[in-house]
Amino acid sequence: MSIPNTTGMQRRPTHPGEMLREDFLPDYGLTASSLAKAIGVSRQSISELLRERRRVSPEMALRLARLFGNSPEFWLNAQRAVDLWDAAQAIQSDVTRIRPLAPA
Repeated sequence: MSIPNTTGMQRRPTHPGEMLREDFLPDYGLTASSLAKAIGVSRQSISELLRERRRVSPEMALRLARLFGNSPEFWLNAQRAVDLWDAAQAIQSDVTRIRPLAPA
């Protein structure tokens, strides 16, 4: 049995860049530069991700998952949650005007 979530999330989900900045980099003793070098991307890409100005792409998710020993889905799901939240906030009034269909 499951309990439906009828209230929805009240705050923006944690951006993957914040997770990297606050949890992963300190725990592994990494800097933006050393992370960029370890996964073979530019320091600018990592810097933008850490400042939450860049999204985690599937390619980036594969690189981060390999480095940290987790799954690409972990990174993509975190990014998806942020994207859905942002979209819901942007078009909330439009969505509330849509009337759900009932089966015929």
